[in-house]
Amino acid sequence: MKLGIVGAGTIVKEYLPYMKRIENLEVSGILGTRPDAVIKFCEDYGIYCATTDFNELCACGIDTVYVAVPNHLHFEYCRKALQRGLNVIVEKPFASNYTEVEYLVNLAKSRRLFIFEAVTTLYMGSYYKIKEWLAKIGTIKMIQSNFSQYSRRYDAFRSGKIMPVFDPEKSGGALMDLNCYNLHFVMGLFGNPDSAKYYANIEKGIDTSGVLIMEYPSFVATCMAAKDSNGLSCSVIQGTEGIIKTACSPSMIGSVTLKLNDGTVEEYDDGMAKTRLIPEFNAFIRAIHEKDYDFCYRMLDESLAVSRVMTKARLEAGIYFPADK
Repeated sequence: MKLGIVGAGTIVKEYLPYMKRIENLEVSGILGTRPDAVIKFCEDYGIYCATTDFNELCACGIDTVYVAVPNHLHFEYCRKALQRGLNVIVEKPFASNYTEVEYLVNLAKSRRLFIFEAVTTLYMGSYYKIKEWLAKIGTIKMIQSNFSQYSRRYDAFRSGKIMPVFDPEKSGGALMDLNCYNLHFVMGLFGNPDSAKYYANIEKGIDTSGVLIMEYPSFVATCMAAKDSNGLSCSVIQGTEGIIKTACSPSMIGSVTLKLNDGTVEEYDDGMAKTRLIPEFNAFIRAIHEKDYDFCYRMLDESLAVSRVMTKARLEAGIYFPADK
């Protein structure tokens, strides 16, 4: 994979050191709005193309674009990349709403290109272990998944400086930024809920925290996320025969523990919490290399399902983005 990165923000800064460790991946170029920052990234990591122009990025020999910019820009960069015949990896959330996600999925399929939503949760060994353990805990009764962390941008937001993550004009908010991980965690295990409703703490037109409740035929899943307060970020699945608990937020999972009513305890840790991008990129590289469209389309079905739930719940909670028009 010859990768061109769109974005030079926090996520790219965090991920670049690990990208250099992934086999069969070459980062060929980075696009950013601040030339000095982009040049420094490229100098630090031996990347030859530093640019502020998308056309120049596409001309530097890439076959895949990684979109890691604010949420409201995801759709346009994904669309332009697909129209140029490039595969796409886009940071979560896929796009601003279900309509945009559906359009991009159909465009990729019509051109026999790959597009993946980068949700680290779904590719981690600890997540696969949870799937393996589910049958051991009997009938599922309750699920709690919490991703809460006080945002360093929240103080600025309260003082009147609006960053993209708190800006409804840029498809921000706690649901889009953090709670989407909770939804992927739950829906990746149990599929579509019968119903979903979002109860949000709204400030200046955006959700700074909130709880999304999903009802399934035999249990309720509570998905909680906050950027205005800290919390106990972890996930717990309760069954009639025991529980499964993660040590970290659903973006990292960390070690997982199985505790059965008969006293049996099992633990597992894939050791990938801090290098969580590696499993997902390995999966993307493999799928593209082997032309595994079935795998891609299964993951796209989940992305579509999560986006459908998020969009409907958000709109019913009174949170609107320009893309919704």
